[in-house]
Amino acid sequence: MTSAAAVIPPSPLPEERRLLLTRLVEGMDGNSLWWLSGFAAGLAQGHPPPSLAVIPGGGQPVAAAGSTARLTVLYGSQTGNARRAAEQVAAEAEAAGLSVRLVRADAYSTRELAGEKLLYLVISTQGEGDPPDDAIGLVEFIGGKRAPKLPELKYAVLGLGDSSYVEFCGIARTLDARLAELGGQRLQPLAEADLDIDTVATPWRAKVLADARSVLGAAANAAAPGSNVTPLRQAAASAHGASHPFHAELLSRQQLSGRDFKGPAYGQYGRIDKRVHHIELSLEGSGLHYEPGDALGIIHRNAPPLVDAILTATGLDGDTDVAHDGHSRPLAQWLGEHRELTRISRPLLATVAERSGNSDLAGLLEPSRSSELATVFGDHQLVDVLHRWPADWDASALVAALRPATHRLYSIASSRKRVGDEVHLTVDELAYSAHGREHIGAASAFLSALAEDARVPVYIEPNERFRVPADASRDIVMIGPGTGIAPFRGFVQERAESGASGRNWLFFGARHFNSDFLYQVEWQDALQRKELHRLDLAFSRDQAEKIYVQDRLREHGHDLYDWLQNGAHLYVCGAIGMGKDVHATLLEVIAAHNGGDAEAASDYLSGLQREGRYARDVY
Repeated sequence: MTSAAAVIPPSPLPEERRLLLTRLVEGMDGNSLWWLSGFAAGLAQGHPPPSLAVIPGGGQPVAAAGSTARLTVLYGSQTGNARRAAEQVAAEAEAAGLSVRLVRADAYSTRELAGEKLLYLVISTQGEGDPPDDAIGLVEFIGGKRAPKLPELKYAVLGLGDSSYVEFCGIARTLDARLAELGGQRLQPLAEADLDIDTVATPWRAKVLADARSVLGAAANAAAPGSNVTPLRQAAASAHGASHPFHAELLSRQQLSGRDFKGPAYGQYGRIDKRVHHIELSLEGSGLHYEPGDALGIIHRNAPPLVDAILTATGLDGDTDVAHDGHSRPLAQWLGEHRELTRISRPLLATVAERSGNSDLAGLLEPSRSSELATVFGDHQLVDVLHRWPADWDASALVAALRPATHRLYSIASSRKRVGDEVHLTVDELAYSAHGREHIGAASAFLSALAEDARVPVYIEPNERFRVPADASRDIVMIGPGTGIAPFRGFVQERAESGASGRNWLFFGARHFNSDFLYQVEWQDALQRKELHRLDLAFSRDQAEKIYVQDRLREHGHDLYDWLQNGAHLYVCGAIGMGKDVHATLLEVIAAHNGGDAEAASDYLSGLQREGRYARDVY
């Protein structure tokens, strides 16, 4: 979030005063916050300033000049998990009296790497072995020819990933090996955390904190909170978060596309046309705040057909009580509320292979068959695995084998400046046929079937890299096929309500104009009101030759390059595969207008990323 409460350094204040201050500023508008800052500044007159420095431009705070013995905690995060894990590492180090700084990967000056003595890296892997967007530059630098030798570096790496992908924690593995290759001394073996992050991260933090004390030695012991210890950027205590969500009331649900879709929300789907919903929820009384570009975390329940399919495949009774992790619940409740039923993972397949005794499945997990495994991950749900490789299950073993249910993040499709205490979502209802049976999504089915009086457990997941420009005179180019259009609805609303003078250009793509043009009337109205200045569309199935947003980018390449040359910000939102295709097309467009130099085009686009002018929200 970008509220003032999110940047209060807690260390100078006693806990009770910090909580009072947090409650005071929660929900304040800009005028009130500026008045309060001036009031506090007046009170501070006559007091010596703290010996702390902050990176210009509102970046991460750093240790004061002259601090030689310190721990650098560096993180790369796509959805916020790695950021939170890094903040916890740094907070515990600070509490122990160590000199520590916390730096996001894209705010880190790579020339500093050669001088680092103690570095802890927390990084997530996105999709099939890709780095998070904020760490692309860092990964390229460390892996490239310009990376320095690091004979004096001591380091440890915590990787976060999703074992439903073949390249689980692939970026962390690459960086861990590369730092060792450059001469760094690994203090702890690479730690790899799946979705249950605390199971791995908690013991890793304890080990690396002990290492930090040992490495920093006397200098660390001499450090005291409030002297040369960096104040960490921590979110203030909030009434609602992922562990304590707000139950938001459903205000409206409208079907945006696929109006010829046949079949009930749950059951036998007669057709596999896309069905996209616009959902409006109330945040009134929550104290939650968001900015366009942020995501809404949804804590869903698995639809009854998903649970019934698992019980049928295993022959188990949903009323069977199962004790696990200190909780005792009926099996159906475990499956409906606490276990992942649509995404599979390597550990799950390993367990199925062991219980079924199926040698082919065991062989599928070998590195040489990674492409086959990726196919299974891509088109199998849990029910498909249970039918394809049958095994004897008891209720306790099944619960233990399945991953905890994971929250889903949806890009927010609104601006608070226009909708007030509401939050809007654009939800693609997943439904498809495969392996002789019908499949539905987990969270999308949950949201698409909400009753009129339903309440949805939600929280805000900030995405500080995906924001409208602070300079309202800058132009923006938005590329959002399908439901990737969601955040750009919020961007345009935000810019219109704040009176931004910069132009807004939107590229949108889908299958069919008649059924898939999301928010068509709104965009047409925005064009008439000059809230949207250019709109280019690509409907791939409305003609014999398929046309995608990439084709429109090439078609308007001259204008696009001209906008970028004149300071425009560039945004991409949507599926990971689309993001890669669009990135490749952008390189083509830039090279076509810079004399054909592909390497210079790559440097140009990387430069836009470093400047914060090229941001992606891909999933």
